[in-house]
Amino acid sequence: MHYYETGRIGDYIVKPPFVLGHEPGGTVVEVGKGVKHLKVGDRVALEPGKTCGHCEFCREGKYNLCSDVIFFATPPVDGVFQEYVAHEADLCFKLPDNVDTMEGALIEPLAVGFHAANQGDAHAGQTAVVFGAGCIGLVSMMALKAEGISKVYVVDIMQKRLDKALELGATGVINSKEEDIQEAVARLTEGKGVDLVIETAGMEITTRQAIHITKKGGTIVLVGYSKTGEMTLPLSLALDKELTFKTVFRYRHIYPMAIEAVASGKVNLKGIVTNIFELNDIQNAMDSSVRDKANIVKSVVRIS
Repeated sequence: MHYYETGRIGDYIVKPPFVLGHEPGGTVVEVGKGVKHLKVGDRVALEPGKTCGHCEFCREGKYNLCSDVIFFATPPVDGVFQEYVAHEADLCFKLPDNVDTMEGALIEPLAVGFHAANQGDAHAGQTAVVFGAGCIGLVSMMALKAEGISKVYVVDIMQKRLDKALELGATGVINSKEEDIQEAVARLTEGKGVDLVIETAGMEITTRQAIHITKKGGTIVLVGYSKTGEMTLPLSLALDKELTFKTVFRYRHIYPMAIEAVASGKVNLKGIVTNIFELNDIQNAMDSSVRDKANIVKSVVRIS
């Protein structure tokens, strides 16, 4: 959606013609001669990025930072809004019988949520806040819950999205359009602040608020991209609190555990889907998702 709305994400700039879509789930129709773990008819989730495998970052296991990655729908590589795609077998993860291909497609954003939780060292006993109740905010909330954090609060200005967060398991929600976020968090934490913040909105105001509500020694994980790429923040306060800042770029080594979290019932991926469109209605799907963010949390395009 970022590419459709703005034509860019960070330094990646779209030059038409360009096929969008980077969250694929589907059914295997053909396999190469050397492929042993998959067969025709298997349902799979596709991790969309093929990396070089031999650079410094790949060797360290941080393959999401590889500069030579070929990633669906990241310029100049076309995406998956098409009937067939060819992909590396090692990046196609077989789905259990109780996980369908729609959930398989949604493993991609869920992987971002789990990577954010991992970057923040999420664990039982913490209290967390997620800024943003869009798709990435909701999967981040569910990832935190799956990692054992029992108290996870979600902040947004769109009430229907906050209602969805409650439906999916948020401990509580804060509509920052109607309530002062600092006062609300102080009330919920007896004035202590939260241990962990996941910021998915990508806005200066929410990032500033994150610094104010995080307790001393806490951690802020930045996930959302801002439109300008620049922010003015109260860093003196962050220094006084000795906060830890972590950032997220995609994910690494997440797909198997994310699939297991869905299969075991820890994460309700189907619950985030508010609209399903057919491929021949994709123009309407994209325009509606941009225009009606208050009501459309996550759209899925059914190819066939």
